[in-house]
Amino acid sequence: MERTNRKISKIARCAQRYANGSLAKLGVGSTEYECLLLIRKNEGTTQSYLQEQLHVDKAAVARMITNLEKKGLVIRKRDERDHRANNIYSTEKALEVRADKTGAESMFYEWLLEGYTEEELEPFLKVLDQLYVKSREERQDDYAHFKAWLTEKNQKKEGT
Repeated sequence: MERTNRKISKIARCAQRYANGSLAKLGVGSTEYECLLLIRKNEGTTQSYLQEQLHVDKAAVARMITNLEKKGLVIRKRDERDHRANNIYSTEKALEVRADKTGAESMFYEWLLEGYTEEELEPFLKVLDQLYVKSREERQDDYAHFKAWLTEKNQKKEGT
């Protein structure tokens, strides 16, 4: 049996649902928010890059960029090297959207932790930090260690 019962994912989903409600009040959907994050990390990116990263079709990205542009969250500028292409940049207003979502999530987590003493929280937060670092490093290594572990586990299962 899986020991965590996926509770970390379930808690994160609850926080995200609450935060997405904050985004909805700003007129931004969750996929649009993901698109904004990609643009913020890659200022001057192209629609084809966004399409690749978001795993959506060309028309969906075009509609999303048009909507974000109408909301004042991104601007398109003609690529100086390739006049057929546009580069996409976030605006200051996009920073406010990110701050709203991050703030909403933070407040939800703060509420969850309320009522616990520092002595109770200290070991939990230490383990949580270790899990985060391990998962981030694994993602950066394209999940190489996890894939090897999974292969080994499956081989043992087949051998029994």
